[in-house]
Amino acid sequence: MKKHINKILVLILGILAVAELGYAFQNKSDAPTSRSNQEIQLAYVAWDSEIASTHVIGQVLEDLGYKVTLTQLDNAIMWEAVATGEADAMVSAWLPGTHAAQYERYGSDLVDLGVNLEGAAIGLVVPSYMSVTSIEDLTQEANQVVTGIEPGAGVVAATEEALATYPNLSTWQLETSSSGAMTTLLQDAYAKQEEVIVTGWSPHWKFQTMDLHYLEDPLNVFGDAESIHTLVRTGLEQNLPEAYQVLDNFYWSVDDLEQVMLDISQGMSPAEAARQWVDANADKVATWTSDIEGL
Repeated sequence: MKKHINKILVLILGILAVAELGYAFQNKSDAPTSRSNQEIQLAYVAWDSEIASTHVIGQVLEDLGYKVTLTQLDNAIMWEAVATGEADAMVSAWLPGTHAAQYERYGSDLVDLGVNLEGAAIGLVVPSYMSVTSIEDLTQEANQVVTGIEPGAGVVAATEEALATYPNLSTWQLETSSSGAMTTLLQDAYAKQEEVIVTGWSPHWKFQTMDLHYLEDPLNVFGDAESIHTLVRTGLEQNLPEAYQVLDNFYWSVDDLEQVMLDISQGMSPAEAARQWVDANADKVATWTSDIEGL
């Protein structure tokens, strides 16, 4: 009789153990599976820095199982898209100066997760072979033309203000183009040792491949050093709490960003450069995903 009872007990315990193991396995596998059906859309502006950063954080989210869509938009539309919920997030907000107008207009409809990169700057940039060191020193250089990027960009607006503020720039012109066109013109002029003045910002790979410097700005038209912030739509924390946490944790250095940008400038696709950086920096990525269950 005792042997019969013992056999029944062993059988029951075995069933319970298998059930518990199955439950544990199911819970573990559910973490990435649940994310695999969740979509997240990241908006970005077509600046080299934002192409790089958005592809990196997008790759991290994709590795977690999310269906990630990266959408390139004009600057103002990017802000509007996140503010209205058409996009979920962006890691491209330059504050407090460059995007001050957009933040004033849309900030109350956004959630600011804080700084993802410190030490950003904007201003007028020249090759170091030019003797000029300050905006106040400009006279006839580069045919009195500053080559800019897209109309509406913060650095373009600041340059327009500089032309109106500095008396020696009253006859100067700003020619807008695009980030890519500006960089190509700068590279061509640099190769020929010609005078050129461009609207610049850092982080940017051009500072790793050319000897450049910012012109001093004694009237502080371009403002002090800036930070790049991560902004998300209202409700993202409730809808996609783990993605929200990764975006909240996202933080890296100027050197990190410029490495990805340099790889892209040398022929890698943004996706390839992001994949390479993520694989090579697993420890840093782990600090972004440390709060995610099932990892």
